[in-house]
Amino acid sequence: MRTVTVVGASLSGLYAARELRAQGFDGRLVIVGDEPHPPYDRPPLSKDFLTGRAGEAQLALTDAGETAELDAEWLLGIRARGLDARGRTVLLDDGRTVSTDGVVIATGASARRLAGDGLAGVHTLRTLDDARALRVELTRGPRRVVVIGGGFIGAETASSCAALGHAVTVVEAATLPLVPRLGAEMAAVCAALHRRRGTELVTGVSVAALHGTVAVTGVALSDGRVLPADVVIVGVGALPNTAWLAGSALALHDGVLCDDGCVTALPQVVAVGDVARVGGVRAEHWTSATEQPRVAVANLLAGRTVESARTVPYFWSDQYGARLQFAGRRQEGDTVRVAEGAIVDGAPAEDGFLARYEREGRTTAVLSVDRPRSFMRARRELVRSEGRVRPAAL
Repeated sequence: MRTVTVVGASLSGLYAARELRAQGFDGRLVIVGDEPHPPYDRPPLSKDFLTGRAGEAQLALTDAGETAELDAEWLLGIRARGLDARGRTVLLDDGRTVSTDGVVIATGASARRLAGDGLAGVHTLRTLDDARALRVELTRGPRRVVVIGGGFIGAETASSCAALGHAVTVVEAATLPLVPRLGAEMAAVCAALHRRRGTELVTGVSVAALHGTVAVTGVALSDGRVLPADVVIVGVGALPNTAWLAGSALALHDGVLCDDGCVTALPQVVAVGDVARVGGVRAEHWTSATEQPRVAVANLLAGRTVESARTVPYFWSDQYGARLQFAGRRQEGDTVRVAEGAIVDGAPAEDGFLARYEREGRTTAVLSVDRPRSFMRARRELVRSEGRVRPAAL
């Protein structure tokens, strides 16, 4: 390969570029990004950046020295609008084309939106520009904040807003936030973090409409209630950025379909990060974005799948001063027990806890709140255990 194009100046795109150089690719490297910003770290956007404890300089993932070492052509602020059927040409929004021998798709995902979210005061939180706008809004004195969606982004944003002194309500359509990930028992324990810090949690109802003419004034719920609001933050998930690939030879279904090695239907095209459905799973987590590129690049340079990217899922979340960490694959029917620490009155004890999910005598997943060392040991055990289980069993 003489030219490789990375589409997406994201975390996973940057890691792919690093891997290309680390694995010996010394040809032309082109990095296309639709945002004008160089690659930056997204997790702090809902936490330290939003509260003002971190500035934009702390978000940067590269410096001048690394940029020089990568020796890449950076095409920032330019959106890719197509990939030819053979995967050899990337079409750009400004009319240019990039002829290439290999492509790494790292275009990530975009925040889902609600009808009426064009009102002033309604925000999503996915990009640096989103975070900039929301941070400005939250500095205008005490606000009534309604967060729609109790997932990780919603919970972290609610935590940051509460820390800034705003009155916060979280609306979650499910019976509890994070039920699909944690199961009802542990989801209830983690939900207590909201209530313990004064955030109102409204569950089991959906949003019917946003009220307001120019600016948002309230959130109408499906049960007839209207929550007054000065600021609304929509955190109801994300959609993979695959529209630009329509008409290509790639299979698309809630992401770019790949085999276990991040390789698409075209061996010269691989996909990584939030946009990639690897082995049937699309994981929107920092660890996936950083671990997949090594395998994807190895397979891209080999011209076929020689390595697998199947790893034990892992994610973390910082909420109300507590760190939640989870690893593994919980299934319905798994039993859960607290192995360390305690749960007091339905909430994590001050020194946290470690819980194990189990099935037929085997640990399938682990969850911890403020027990990082114990969690890392349990996670290593889980990785070793899964390595001994036949892939078909997983």
